[in-house]
Amino acid sequence: MATVNQNLSDYNPDTVPNGVEFRIAIVRSEWNDDITSNLAQGAEEALLENGVLPENVSRIDVPGAYELPLAAQWLSKKTQIDAIICIGTVIRGETAHFDYVCQAVSQGCKDVGLESSKPVIFGVLTDDNKQQSIDRSGGIHGNKGIEAGVTALKMLGLKKALS
Repeated sequence: MATVNQNLSDYNPDTVPNGVEFRIAIVRSEWNDDITSNLAQGAEEALLENGVLPENVSRIDVPGAYELPLAAQWLSKKTQIDAIICIGTVIRGETAHFDYVCQAVSQGCKDVGLESSKPVIFGVLTDDNKQQSIDRSGGIHGNKGIEAGVTALKMLGLKKALS
């Protein structure tokens, strides 16, 4: 397990570009609201702590994780958005539904990023049970949302450096 003995909230602020000039959208799945609200809050806090202005962070909600890529695609067409953070959680159940949703969401987010040439960050937990999601959304493993926020800033910094 990748998160054993790791805290997803830990990062070196010296390695994160200042986000004062960036505009970032957070797209959050309403499904498993208790988990995704914590993840979105973590992402937003990381952005603000690293210089992104509050008015440059927009948040929208979609019904479930499956809808994240389409919302990201719509947002990617807006010139006032530099990066998109997709926040959700898919918890394994008794059917293959988990596999189909996880694959579609991950592929969809990747496709939007490649098509738009904008960072589309995959902040979606894909856990075997709800406790694992709790542990990764502010629990014993920290908050994956913070990691997603930091990733967005690092990718925007890289894009700027390569321009």
